[in-house]
Amino acid sequence: MVQNNVPDVENDAQEIDLVELAKRLWGERRFLLKCGGIAVVVGLVVAFSIPKEYSTTVKLAPETSDPSKKMGNLGGLAAMAGINLNTSSGADAISPDLYPDVVGSVPFLLELFPVQVTDEDATLSTSFYEYMDEHQKSAWWSSVLRAPFKLLGVVKDMFSKEKEKDSNELSSFLLTQEQSDVIEDLQERISVSVDKKTLVITVSVQMQDPLISANVTQVVLNNLQNYITSYRTQKAKQDLEFTEKVFGEARESYYKAQRAYAAFEDANKNIISASYRTEQERLKNEMTLTFNVYNTLAQKLEQDKLRVQEQTPVYTVIQPATVPLKASSPKKPLILIGFVFLAIFGAVGYLFIKDLFKVDS
Repeated sequence: MVQNNVPDVENDAQEIDLVELAKRLWGERRFLLKCGGIAVVVGLVVAFSIPKEYSTTVKLAPETSDPSKKMGNLGGLAAMAGINLNTSSGADAISPDLYPDVVGSVPFLLELFPVQVTDEDATLSTSFYEYMDEHQKSAWWSSVLRAPFKLLGVVKDMFSKEKEKDSNELSSFLLTQEQSDVIEDLQERISVSVDKKTLVITVSVQMQDPLISANVTQVVLNNLQNYITSYRTQKAKQDLEFTEKVFGEARESYYKAQRAYAAFEDANKNIISASYRTEQERLKNEMTLTFNVYNTLAQKLEQDKLRVQEQTPVYTVIQPATVPLKASSPKKPLILIGFVFLAIFGAVGYLFIKDLFKVDS
């Protein structure tokens, strides 16, 4: 019977403790309300001090099918023309999983620097690099925290004799400090993700101006498409250029042999001799040989042209870039809730510590 009463005693003790705690907090309600009011004021100051950020998101579905299957579209027409399309090709080395690394690379981001941007109010029109380097807003405490480092930088520049690199020169091999800072900022503001199931590419760009955010997103999307297209068609274009060069040489050789045969025939009319027939046969065979080479390269040229077209990927823009109407950050309600929660939690902890010191004393 004694053992059965022990849990009841513990439950009563817990209920008493909760009641005492509620009474203690109710007695300090003015203090808690004061802390909450201060937290609201501080939260509002912080929330309105953080610059607004606007996010633009686009979704792109690239063509990722096997090139050997795509070549079947023109295989029938090519066969009718006597062209044998070699459809054997390896897998694409740049899979969609590597697109985030491509967009975040230094050479890719350097291509954004010369892009001309204009803000929503049409009061600023400059290059994207200058906008990121000189026209970025920040909270007031950021300027205070960066002031000592700026002072150290000024002092260092005064005693430094090194020649600074021109910031207008773009080279991924040697970046200035300003260019490196802008690159790091862009790597945080530009994000790319790939859905492994659907292979849909999502590109998101966050900027302090909605119009610039949408424009930069469109530029990033276009540059990514051009990069993928250039990679996939590079080998086919190189083969096409080489075939065009060899085809031109073979055509000249054929025309030359044709002219030589015609000139020989015109100069030796009504002549019947063994030497004539031998020379005539030689020139005719040479003309036939050069024609066969010329005809083969003509077919190869058409084949390479078709391959360039087939290797060019097709993109489907699922969600285009649009100018955002609302800021994506800062989340003012969440900031207020967070400050109020921390203030109440800190105030309750302060009361407990205060009571603990009273008991010890």
